[in-house]
Amino acid sequence: MGLLSLLRKLRPNPEKEARILLLGLDNAGKTTILKQLASEDITTVSIVKRIRSCFPNNRSSDPQVTPTAGFNIKSVAADGFKLNVWDIGGQWKIRPYWKNYFANTDVLIYVIDCTDRTRFSEAGSELFEMLMDNRLKTVPLLVFANKQDLPNAMTASEVAEKMGLVRLQERTWEIKACTAVDGTGLKEGMDWVCKNMKK
Repeated sequence: MGLLSLLRKLRPNPEKEARILLLGLDNAGKTTILKQLASEDITTVSIVKRIRSCFPNNRSSDPQVTPTAGFNIKSVAADGFKLNVWDIGGQWKIRPYWKNYFANTDVLIYVIDCTDRTRFSEAGSELFEMLMDNRLKTVPLLVFANKQDLPNAMTASEVAEKMGLVRLQERTWEIKACTAVDGTGLKEGMDWVCKNMKK
């Protein structure tokens, strides 16, 4: 599944651009999702997945995947439409700068590492702090419950319950289980994005 095929389903107005903000804590899988959507090589990430499958209980054997320092942006044009996906680094030193990217966002995608239970409350706090910002008040939210391929991953429904997403009464939101390294669940999530793009 490439991003180009998804673009054809988006708003038909050729003069419009869509701005998608891709956020989450460091090591949640944001850049891998962005690369999958852009049909780019994720060889380094695939190697990490193979090592994890051999040593599922030993995270110390993971090779270091370079964290995003700053941001990545992928712009794709199709049928006269331009979609800009902004992937902002998730390290705690970078998070205060997230707010600089809120303006004119059409969809917020928040990525959760469903295996990192020690940082789950931190991930939830960061999300709900962002959602209080007036610039994101009417922006649809997609939560990707990532790393479902790993045996100790929380399910999407567990994530929704623990994060209290059901309390989001005035917001269009959805949670989708996914595995960024092989693309599982990304198409379903992007289909939802296409149907719920901020008007």
